[in-house]
Amino acid sequence: MLEMRPDCESCGKDLAASESGAHICSFECTFCDDCNTAMHKGTCPNCGGILLPRPTRSMALLEKFPASTERKYKS
Repeated sequence: MLEMRPDCESCGKDLAASESGAHICSFECTFCDDCNTAMHKGTCPNCGGILLPRPTRSMALLEKFPASTERKYKS
Protein backbone atom coordinates (compact mmCIF):
# COMPACT_ATOMS: atom_id res chain seq x y z
CA MET A 1 0.00 0.00 0.00
CA LEU A 2 1.33 3.46 -0.88
CA GLU A 3 2.28 5.76 1.99
CA MET A 4 0.61 8.72 0.26
CA ARG A 5 3.17 11.22 1.55
CA PRO A 6 1.70 14.62 2.41
CA ASP A 7 4.14 17.01 0.74
CA CYS A 8 6.43 17.73 -2.18
CA GLU A 9 10.04 16.89 -1.33
CA SER A 10 11.31 19.82 -3.42
CA CYS A 11 9.09 22.74 -2.36
CA GLY A 12 7.03 21.50 0.61
CA LYS A 13 3.65 22.03 -1.08
CA ASP A 14 0.81 20.09 0.57
CA LEU A 15 -0.35 17.12 -1.53
CA ALA A 16 -3.66 15.67 -0.41
CA ALA A 17 -3.97 11.91 -0.89
CA SER A 18 -7.51 12.33 -2.21
CA GLU A 19 -6.48 14.77 -4.96
CA SER A 20 -4.41 14.48 -8.11
CA GLY A 21 -1.26 16.57 -8.58
CA ALA A 22 1.48 14.38 -7.09
CA HIS A 23 4.14 12.37 -8.90
CA ILE A 24 6.04 9.45 -7.36
CA CYS A 25 8.86 7.05 -8.21
CA SER A 26 9.06 3.38 -7.23
CA PHE A 27 10.52 4.39 -3.84
CA GLU A 28 7.58 6.78 -3.29
CA CYS A 29 9.70 9.92 -3.48
CA THR A 30 6.92 12.49 -3.93
CA PHE A 31 6.84 15.72 -5.93
CA CYS A 32 4.17 18.20 -7.02
CA ASP A 33 3.22 18.78 -10.66
CA ASP A 34 5.06 22.11 -10.75
CA CYS A 35 8.39 20.74 -9.47
CA ASN A 36 8.13 17.69 -11.70
CA THR A 37 7.54 19.85 -14.77
CA ALA A 38 9.98 22.67 -14.01
CA MET A 39 12.89 20.86 -12.37
CA HIS A 40 12.71 17.09 -12.51
CA LYS A 41 11.15 16.52 -15.94
CA GLY A 42 9.89 13.05 -15.06
CA THR A 43 13.06 11.78 -13.36
CA CYS A 44 13.39 11.40 -9.58
CA PRO A 45 16.32 13.51 -8.33
CA ASN A 46 16.90 11.07 -5.45
CA CYS A 47 17.09 7.70 -7.22
CA GLY A 48 16.95 8.44 -10.95
CA GLY A 49 13.67 6.54 -11.31
CA ILE A 50 10.71 7.58 -13.44
CA LEU A 51 8.18 9.93 -11.84
CA LEU A 52 4.60 8.93 -12.60
CA PRO A 53 1.27 10.40 -11.46
CA ARG A 54 0.37 9.12 -8.00
CA PRO A 55 -3.08 7.52 -7.80
CA THR A 56 -5.60 9.08 -5.46
CA ARG A 57 -7.23 7.37 -2.49
CA SER A 58 -10.94 7.80 -1.84
CA MET A 59 -12.09 9.45 1.36
CA ALA A 60 -13.73 6.18 2.50
CA LEU A 61 -10.44 4.32 2.13
CA LEU A 62 -8.48 7.16 3.75
CA GLU A 63 -10.56 6.63 6.88
CA LYS A 64 -9.53 2.97 6.99
CA PHE A 65 -6.02 3.42 5.54
CA PRO A 66 -4.86 6.97 6.35
CA ALA A 67 -2.14 8.76 4.43
CA SER A 68 1.27 9.32 5.97
CA THR A 69 1.80 12.45 8.05
CA GLU A 70 5.59 12.32 7.86
CA ARG A 71 6.82 15.29 5.84
CA LYS A 72 9.92 14.79 3.64
CA TYR A 73 10.59 18.41 2.60
CA LYS A 74 13.91 19.71 3.89
CA SER A 75 14.20 23.47 3.50
